[in-house]
Amino acid sequence: MRCNSRQQAAAIPMKEVGPIQVSSAEFDATVMLPLATFESPLWASTHRGARVCTQSGGIKTTLIDDRMTRSILVEADSSAQVHQAYLDIRQQTTQLQLLVSQHSRFTKLLEFHAQIVGPLLYLRFALQTGDAAGHNMVTLAAEHMLNWILQRHPALRYVSISGNYCSDKKVSAVNGILGRGKYVVAEASIPHHLCTQLLRTTPEKIVQLNIKKNLLGNILAGGLRTANAHFANVLLAFYLATGQDAANIIEASQGMVHTEQRDQSLYFSVTLPNLIMGSVGNGKHLTFVQKNLQQLGCVEVNKIGYNARRLALIAAAAVLCAELSLLAAQTNPGELVRSHLQLERRKKNSLGV
Repeated sequence: MRCNSRQQAAAIPMKEVGPIQVSSAEFDATVMLPLATFESPLWASTHRGARVCTQSGGIKTTLIDDRMTRSILVEADSSAQVHQAYLDIRQQTTQLQLLVSQHSRFTKLLEFHAQIVGPLLYLRFALQTGDAAGHNMVTLAAEHMLNWILQRHPALRYVSISGNYCSDKKVSAVNGILGRGKYVVAEASIPHHLCTQLLRTTPEKIVQLNIKKNLLGNILAGGLRTANAHFANVLLAFYLATGQDAANIIEASQGMVHTEQRDQSLYFSVTLPNLIMGSVGNGKHLTFVQKNLQQLGCVEVNKIGYNARRLALIAAAAVLCAELSLLAAQTNPGELVRSHLQLERRKKNSLGV
């Protein structure tokens, strides 16, 4: 079907905040964080978090896992038939890996899991996709494997190339348990004097607020594998600034804040198990996106997967900065509302409103 609508551009305000020092096993860099958002207080809040973390020695980041998933769905006349087919497919992992590698030099099959419901067989494939977020790459790989499976097992019938067991752009438990995207952790240690001087609070207050708000509050709300104040806020701003598929913040924002008081300092970490993003692919051709990726050091040659990993780790650092600043503000009665009103009023005045 042909689309005749005229393409237009939606302008979203964007600023750089920082600088922030970010380190990992692969790099150590000081960068500015590009954030595109209509929520202007987010810039100032994230900047405050970046300032505190930089003066505290920076943010350390760790990549735990890296994969993208797609689940196919087939059916037969009985559960016994799909079970027998699955037992055979499970023995063909090497053949499936070879099949995937024949069609793409960047896509690698890591493993797969299955669920059987009556005569339905859900197969969830996990693959590495280099510097791409990988939606299209895993779908293409899944199609090749699906066709091979159907040819090998005539009793099976096609239902869907995507069976929702992936799980794509939906809140789920499976992504956190089995992995989808990049599993990253960012952590910082904030000395007591910087907490009081720059955040106007104490490590004790932030630790207690995290327990009572993020942990217990999310339990009461029925939150699924999540315990944070506003991961989605800064993730969306970072996604828009770096050309990501913004709908992926649905699963990407499922993450946890963990805090401890260590001696007189505050240990503060954010864990994002489902951070889906890439440095190549759709949206990355835009001029402002290319500029931001360049400045973040995420446009390299002959380093497959490095650029996307670096981008995800910097995104986690941005989340930590914003989360730390917000929680600090919420330990003080009236500070959150007061700061939002002041920043929004300043913005309106600058626009002549």
